[in-house]
Amino acid sequence: MENSPCILLVEDDPNLCMILQDYLELLHYKVIVAHDGEEGNALFLSESPDLCILDIMMPKMDGFTLASLIRKKDNQIPIIFLTAKSLKEDRLKGFQQGCDDYITKPFSTEELNLRIKAILRRCSRNLLSDHEKTDEVFNIGKFVFDATNLILQSDFGVQTLTLKESNLLKLLCLNKNKILTRDHALKTVWGENDYFIGRSMDVFITRLRKYLKDDPSVAISNIHGIGFKLEVKE
Repeated sequence: MENSPCILLVEDDPNLCMILQDYLELLHYKVIVAHDGEEGNALFLSESPDLCILDIMMPKMDGFTLASLIRKKDNQIPIIFLTAKSLKEDRLKGFQQGCDDYITKPFSTEELNLRIKAILRRCSRNLLSDHEKTDEVFNIGKFVFDATNLILQSDFGVQTLTLKESNLLKLLCLNKNKILTRDHALKTVWGENDYFIGRSMDVFITRLRKYLKDDPSVAISNIHGIGFKLEVKE
């Protein structure tokens, strides 16, 4: 499993943890295990995993807090939340913390495997279609956006973007002054279109607007019921 993706599994239920670890190792993933949030954070810092699977309700540090610490160190690493809760507010909070997926217990191991594979595919460099890979540097008003290096820079300063922020902004740039439909954006960047992921995308749009706010000639407009438009006054 030398070249296999490394998964950090943080789950306080020892029986579920053992079952998941055995299953994932059978699929040739390297799995490192922690049983509380503090231990999970220490393992994340020491082992540099490729993907994190975090329970939410854990002793010492909950999954949301752990995810926020992970995000401060690594904006790109995929995070999947496991939880017994199914409240809409918890799912929204999970996506706002930057998680890539959210699985409610009980779930099948096959479902988890499919979601892991989908996330690892989306996070690879092959995320966008060949047409959408053609340009990697964009001029947006007073900003220069380097999609390869996840950097948005201008006289106002340099902003490092997360992978999702970069991919979403790239789609907007490829459709500059045209409508980018919600469906296309969601399926390209998140891999699927549902209510909760749609709400997550709205959070990312808000962040991009904040990054671009210093140039009044640039705006990301809502096209009600359809999508968004990156408007740049030439």
